[in-house]
Amino acid sequence: MIKVAVLDDYQDAFRQIVELEKYNDQYEFKIFNIPFKDEKEAAVELENFEALFIMRERTPITKSLIENLPNLKYLMTSGMRNKAINLDAAKSRNILVCGTEINPNPTAELAWALILGLARNIKQEVDNMFQGYWQTSIGLELKGKMLGLIGLGKIGTQMATIAKAFGMQVSAWSENLDLTHANKIGVLPMTKEDLLSNSDFIPIHVVLGERYKNLITSKEFKLMKKSAFLINTSRGPIINEKDLIKALEDESIAGAGLDVYDKEPLP
Repeated sequence: MIKVAVLDDYQDAFRQIVELEKYNDQYEFKIFNIPFKDEKEAAVELENFEALFIMRERTPITKSLIENLPNLKYLMTSGMRNKAINLDAAKSRNILVCGTEINPNPTAELAWALILGLARNIKQEVDNMFQGYWQTSIGLELKGKMLGLIGLGKIGTQMATIAKAFGMQVSAWSENLDLTHANKIGVLPMTKEDLLSNSDFIPIHVVLGERYKNLITSKEFKLMKKSAFLINTSRGPIINEKDLIKALEDESIAGAGLDVYDKEPLP
């Protein structure tokens, strides 16, 4: 019987997706719905497991943690990239590491939910209705507005397609922007500075790495319109969180739609 730990399943979704009963004769699953306090707790809880199923970068699989898991033979992560895994340490122990296919649809859908929520003040208006108020703000029309995409990969391309259905103008920037692809789908390539200065909505769809860490700081917020909205469904550290909070407090930008943070779950 192989012991398998499923980590950071906050929504208790694993048992809804996988019919665990089918595998009872081969695997012994334990699902962890609450994050570990620290690495020491993770090492104690995971010591006897041979396989770990992990979610994104929620629990860092560090060299020291791997060294404290003597039975570990297999690591599987959601998606094909996970910066939280020390691959060298896994390789030195002959631990097999693999990932799953990536579905871009949910991220693009969530990004548009955030954009529409901001444009139409949905949370504010719902909260106000519960307090007895009625129609306290005016929504923002998307048609004619500029969507400035940071990243034009699978998700960025899907974002561009939907933006055009709303009648928006679409521009894009990234350090490795494919100009041929941008031209093919009718997206205007821009420099980073021009995109930030001219866009009304700025969704981020790049992969976190050293070149994109702290991509958006106080310097970039100064370039944005006061009416601009920043959307991040990628990874928290792409935006400097302290600078974002200050920009919102100072009303340097109109708002932000976030699905990711520097530390998750939020303290």
